[in-house]
Amino acid sequence: MFHVLNSIFMAEVIKKDGTREPFDTGKIKSAILAAGQRTDLSEERKNEVAEQVVAAITAMADGKDEIASSEIKEKILSELDGNEPIISEEWRKYEQENK
Repeated sequence: MFHVLNSIFMAEVIKKDGTREPFDTGKIKSAILAAGQRTDLSEERKNEVAEQVVAAITAMADGKDEIASSEIKEKILSELDGNEPIISEEWRKYEQENK
């Protein structure tokens, strides 16, 4: 129910190319878990970190009509740096490899 309410009341995301899409906590969690797959962390820890970061991103976007994807990414990496730096390191490596 929480995620359903999120998508109804949350900001619209403005992507780099100017397109817009609904704020989607599932997409954020999936990206964090994908980066986590490149680590030796337990599944439990990866899920815990993903939930913590999603909560922080949701709080940041709460009450906004729109938010830039770059702002979301910056906040995700900041939160990962504080919660589980190995995941943020893997996220950055993946981005460099796939430019």
